[in-house]
Amino acid sequence: MMIGVGHRKPLAAWIDSGPPGLECLEITAEHFFERGEEQLASRSRNYHLFVHGLGLSLGTPGPLDQERLRQFARVSELANPDWVSEHVAFTRTAEVDLGHLNPVPPTRESVKIIADHACEVSERCRKPIILENITSHVRLAGELSETDFLNELCSAANCGLLLDVTNLFINSRNHAFEPLRWLRELEPRRITQLHLVGYTFENGRYADAHAQDVQEELIELAQAVVAYAPVQSVILERDEKFPEPAVMAAELAKLKRVCGRN
Repeated sequence: MMIGVGHRKPLAAWIDSGPPGLECLEITAEHFFERGEEQLASRSRNYHLFVHGLGLSLGTPGPLDQERLRQFARVSELANPDWVSEHVAFTRTAEVDLGHLNPVPPTRESVKIIADHACEVSERCRKPIILENITSHVRLAGELSETDFLNELCSAANCGLLLDVTNLFINSRNHAFEPLRWLRELEPRRITQLHLVGYTFENGRYADAHAQDVQEELIELAQAVVAYAPVQSVILERDEKFPEPAVMAAELAKLKRVCGRN
């Protein structure tokens, strides 16, 4: 099981230093659209890479944005990742780009839309694809439970699941359900990769601002996932308040605990 971080510009010098315990990187595709050839080549020589998308909008009915898919596939070709990933979500309608991840209803129609798009991305990149659960302020109703929806989606697309442990924890608190029961309803063989990032709590709601150190409750939940499923990598995310190298080292040590390596 590999330990890594999401690649961000403020972390580049730290990544270049080859910190102990850092084995893989998750590349956000949009950060390298139309640029970054040399940096991606350098990263691929030193680390296992994964390419992660934010805006392909797999849940939007109709064809994918072909220009965005072209750029995504270009990043994948340069990075030569172990796999690519996107979200179980939509970010645009036919008329407007919403600029953020939005939930899709857990229906078989949504399964078909997202699965067809996921297969197209995988075929275009010639790489396996895995799909990530998101946080949501509302729980949309549909003919399937969320876990049945994810199971059917992964089966239809013949893909894995990028289980964001923090998103699971946040949703379980905001929507009052038991996260371990939710976990046990998933097909364990589909869980390929984990995301971890510290949560925030304000005005009675939990959120994923990607700006906090990973809390102990998240470590414990991630350990339960690793005990349940054949996880291949664990990725630490951070998008704000980037800490000093000593704190990053401590965060990697937490991931080692998740993997049972200390």
